[in-house]
Amino acid sequence: MRTLGGRYQLEQRIGIGGMSEVWRGHDRVLDRPVAVKIMAPAVEGTLGEVNGVDLVRTEARSAARLAHPNVAGVHDFGTSSAPGREVPYIVMELVDGQTLSEHLVAGLFDWRIAVRVCAEVAAALAAAHAEHVVHRDIKPANIMLTPAGAKVLDFGIAAAVGSHDPDPDGPVMGTPAYVAPERFEGLPATPASDMYSLGVLLYHCLSGRLPWQAASHTELVNAQRHRDPDPLPVIEGMAPEVLDLCSRCLHRDPAERPTALVAALLLAEAVDARVYVPLMDVSAMMPRPSRVSPWDERAAEAPTDMALPVDPDQDTSYLADRPGRHRAG
Repeated sequence: MRTLGGRYQLEQRIGIGGMSEVWRGHDRVLDRPVAVKIMAPAVEGTLGEVNGVDLVRTEARSAARLAHPNVAGVHDFGTSSAPGREVPYIVMELVDGQTLSEHLVAGLFDWRIAVRVCAEVAAALAAAHAEHVVHRDIKPANIMLTPAGAKVLDFGIAAAVGSHDPDPDGPVMGTPAYVAPERFEGLPATPASDMYSLGVLLYHCLSGRLPWQAASHTELVNAQRHRDPDPLPVIEGMAPEVLDLCSRCLHRDPAERPTALVAALLLAEAVDARVYVPLMDVSAMMPRPSRVSPWDERAAEAPTDMALPVDPDQDTSYLADRPGRHRAG
């Protein structure tokens, strides 16, 4: 079996995408299963001046900043030598379950489940946006449904808020049906563009189809930019707030779309679910002490065996009463 970084043993390929392939692997150091995402060789020539290693490293850093139950965790980043190139890879949490797209192919689920899934996706986006990260490719194939809830995968084209695509003259990054209309006009990625994708996702989960019917990508993009979405079918018992939120997310004006935090809380409330969203740091609003406490000063000044060599002839009895020190014997 192939091993990356002398540590990650590749066992079975479990996914292939437009930019990468994903393998089930085993971390030989920590003895645990992992998912290893490797950039496809053909992608290098499609990124303009952007280096593939830099792109994947950016993805790893973006996702690693997000500690959230609805985001697949990132463990490591590395490169593996190949003839004439370095192949970047990301080691991630191995998520057991099926993608949302697989569930939708099998048929619609109860609207309460659809709303709950989208509430958890919105919560993951709220966490990303709080870290100034935009996902840019929210779609059913990038949502994994697990016994513990939805997990957002693939920050492969994630970017900092306000970032333009790596190749301005190339195609807009993302899946056309889920890309916000302003992105086709050359505007940078923002949290509002993710919220448009969430609106398409919610519509798809509730109706089983996209908000616009089109025969080609060009026709679809024109419909997104100039036509209102088709009305959602009547769903008995569904809270009207859900319909209103879906409509607001699909608004052509980014300023009219709700934030991910608002969407997560509203959708969760509609189905009596619990989501984890970033809250304002209360400690930042409280007055800070004007000086460091005496204990902290003494602890900071105390020597440590990890940093300083100990002279066996030196008298260290004076340290006996200082915090954080324990004498042997």
